[in-house]
Amino acid sequence: MGNSLVEGRYGGNFVTEAARLLPDCTIVNAGRSGTTVLNLLDSLEDVLEQEPDGVFILTGGNDAISYSQPDTRRYYQQTHGIPGGVVTPEAFVQAYDSLLMILQASHILTWVGLGVLEHNPTAAAALKRYNALARESARRQRIPVFDLAEKLPTGEVPQRPPLGLRDIQLIGQRMANGWADYEAAQAEGGYRFTFDGLHFTPETARQVGAWVAAFIQQNR
Repeated sequence: MGNSLVEGRYGGNFVTEAARLLPDCTIVNAGRSGTTVLNLLDSLEDVLEQEPDGVFILTGGNDAISYSQPDTRRYYQQTHGIPGGVVTPEAFVQAYDSLLMILQASHILTWVGLGVLEHNPTAAAALKRYNALARESARRQRIPVFDLAEKLPTGEVPQRPPLGLRDIQLIGQRMANGWADYEAAQAEGGYRFTFDGLHFTPETARQVGAWVAAFIQQNR
């Protein structure tokens, strides 16, 4: 379950690589672009209906963006039904706790993934805060945590303009046009492991998929 990093339609797809390395598992991709933990909680019943043995969750990026990049809030409100277009830290914790508790109560093996952002320092710092909240929620419920920041350190994120509706519209336009010039975009933006500060390059996604597969194998 998760956001566009899980869905994998824009940039690299780590779920495909993880599935290749877990041939004894049937992997169902329940990722959706732009979703927050509130959306995951709302869609959890659809996941439970499939009676999964385990659920890997990677969310928080959009939550942190909605909180730290105010010009994106109209998108989150209108497209994803987020009240006021922002997921506050308090709302994030409440929803994350509920999500994990429902999965635990359903006797579903659960793994928590913590993501990374490298678009601008404000967004990166916000995700770091939300990741800490997710980690604490997982700790309270004794759920294993896979922290991508330990594998993909951002270092000092350069100053870049805040994210806004224009950036989100560009993503939609590129997806509609089949754009895939990831290497050029990565080089132009000076990013380490994404091509726009948000989404994995194909090379990064393959590595992330291998890490996630190994993490799941170790915590089954």
